[in-house]
Amino acid sequence: MSVDGYLETFRREGRIVVVGASLAGLRAAEALRAEGFQGTLTMVGDEPHDPYDRPPLSKQVLLGKVPADHTLLARRRPIDAQWRLGAAATGLDLAARRVQLADGDAIDYDRLLITTGVRARPWPHELEADLDGVCVLRTRDDAVRLHHRLTAGPRRVLVIGAGFTGSEIASACRERGLPVTVAERGPAPLVGALGGVVGEVAAELQRAHGVDLRCGVQVTGLEGDSAGRVRKAHFSDGTAVEADVVVIALGATRNTEWLADSGLGAGPRGIACDAGCRAFDVRGIVTDDVFVAGDVARSPHPLFGYQFLSLEHWGNAVAQAETAAHNMVSGSADRRPHLWMPSFWSAQFGVNIKSVGVPPMGEQIMVTQGSLAEQRFTAAYGYQGRVIAAVTFDQAKWLDFYERQIEQAAPFPPEFTTVDRRTEGLQPVPAGFPDPSLPSHGPTITLSGHSPTDRRISFTPRRA
Repeated sequence: MSVDGYLETFRREGRIVVVGASLAGLRAAEALRAEGFQGTLTMVGDEPHDPYDRPPLSKQVLLGKVPADHTLLARRRPIDAQWRLGAAATGLDLAARRVQLADGDAIDYDRLLITTGVRARPWPHELEADLDGVCVLRTRDDAVRLHHRLTAGPRRVLVIGAGFTGSEIASACRERGLPVTVAERGPAPLVGALGGVVGEVAAELQRAHGVDLRCGVQVTGLEGDSAGRVRKAHFSDGTAVEADVVVIALGATRNTEWLADSGLGAGPRGIACDAGCRAFDVRGIVTDDVFVAGDVARSPHPLFGYQFLSLEHWGNAVAQAETAAHNMVSGSADRRPHLWMPSFWSAQFGVNIKSVGVPPMGEQIMVTQGSLAEQRFTAAYGYQGRVIAAVTFDQAKWLDFYERQIEQAAPFPPEFTTVDRRTEGLQPVPAGFPDPSLPSHGPTITLSGHSPTDRRISFTPRRA
């Protein structure tokens, strides 16, 4: 059979399995039907819920403005799929083209899309993690539990980790009038994602809104009472704080364990894939029947030295899923690369923070508009003499311009005079990112080198 003949038959009668009933999984399924795929489509998800939107969980849901069950993703078109919800994938047989499920069933496929995403990194001490009142926030059920805890009016909430999720939770607590302590092992909030210069602004913002922010400390232990309820946390500086609710916000772990013996290039960094979303195997050879999209994927990007990037971004999940879907039902000549520009946003303490590019690559930062002291500014990041990223605090209207600068590899420092340039933006300064070899829960973008088969990672915290 010719290649064209095979594709025609596959589009009409083929079997596609999507493991991960998430944002990326749903948008991929919709794109497959839009591309004319008429075969069998099976959606596998470890949660019992239909696909829902995650950004509202740490914002509107915690504030009680939106019920958790009102966060379902809008359906763009019917997908006529067989749904296997609440049945996690536990294994993959590449040779047999078969996915094994936790309930003992197995599903055969002709092409497979993996969109299993990430999960919240748990508290490393299991007995302490089981204390009543210790929470994480990643899923809809997590949000329901934490919302109930906050509504009950705890004496104090402790948030461990001041990345974006931890900072948004702290913001919700203060908006609800709850006392909150934030413990961060780094020198400032958001330091892993945006660097020390911007992190200091985030620290001032939190303290101005009444957060008891403690940086440069680790939580060495959680203490419970005789009924098994969390009551106190101990810090590495010898101090302690009493808290009824403790939220673990130490970043995310990619859901790849079920692929450990599969032969795919999968590990804690994610699943390596090429620009067309095709997965690599452990030998560095690209597969043609397994594709990857969303937070679990790590793929090369030409704007950033062809390093593999893992992006925990809403927009990237959608764009990559649509690219993967197109390529799954297309011949090699018609496939397209995934070249989405990384971007991110967060709303906390009354400020909208948005970024484009890859800030953690930045060696230097320059405030090009506005003022750090006023907590309203635009800053550009430089890497090897070119603009690599930009971040704004309540100045998002300028981001399209900086996105074009990144795409054009514009020189850094910027050679132009910008609107509202202040004296503090006359010279670039070190961006202040932590040593990349040290564990960090802050970045929403992870750089992981040039090798598709490198699955190594080291993260062994004593407590936090």
